[in-house]
This record gives sequence, structure tokens and C-alpha cells, in this order.
Amino acid sequence: MPKKMYEFFDPRKTEGFEWVTPSSYQNGGVSEMIITEDEHGMFTRFLKFEPGACGQGTLVHDCWEEVYIIEGPLIAGDEVYEAGTVAIRPPGMPHGPFSAPNGALTFEVHYRSPEE
Repeated sequence: MPKKMYEFFDPRKTEGFEWVTPSSYQNGGVSEMIITEDEHGMFTRFLKFEPGACGQGTLVHDCWEEVYIIEGPLIAGDEVYEAGTVAIRPPGMPHGPFSAPNGALTFEVHYRSPEE
């Protein structure tokens, strides 16, 4: 089944959307809200880091990932990424671990390109 279609809506006020701990952040302080997902596991989500949250390690995906930082900063190594910045990562690109001393919120799209 393809992703569900939604016209403008507020997922914070719509039944069926909730914050849960993603499998890649089991050490706590990070939660996701999946907005839509297809049968292949490709999804669009919000990812929220509570103040002081830290990722567990380097991440690698088997799909494209596009990230927009809504609130930040988000830190990876010595790099500080402020709100308003964007990442576009191809499959297999290592990234992270991330930390958010003041908390952070991202909007992410995970997908496969048509030629994959």
C-alpha cells in the first residue's frame, strides 16, 4: 500500500499519531512521530530530542534520508547544526551520533529513489 494521503492537518491533534521511542534510539530521550509510512518501511516523521539526549552511535540507512532541523541545535562530533539547516544523505552514508544539549526537533523523509 502506498503512503496515506492527508490534506493539511495537525498530527499533534489528530487521533492515531503519537510519540514513540525509535528502535535506533533505545537509550532514551529521543522520540518519533511517524506521519506516514509505506509497505516498504519508507516513512516521513518528526524526531524529537529532549534536552541532553544523545544518540547511541553512528547510523546507516539503506535508503535516502532528508532532514530539516526545525529546532536545534543538533550536534554530531565537533559539528553544530542549527535550526533551518538541511541534510540529504544517500543510502549507506554514516552519520551521527547526535546530541542535543538544549533539545532539538527534526522533520525527516526516508525514501528510495525510482531507479533503486
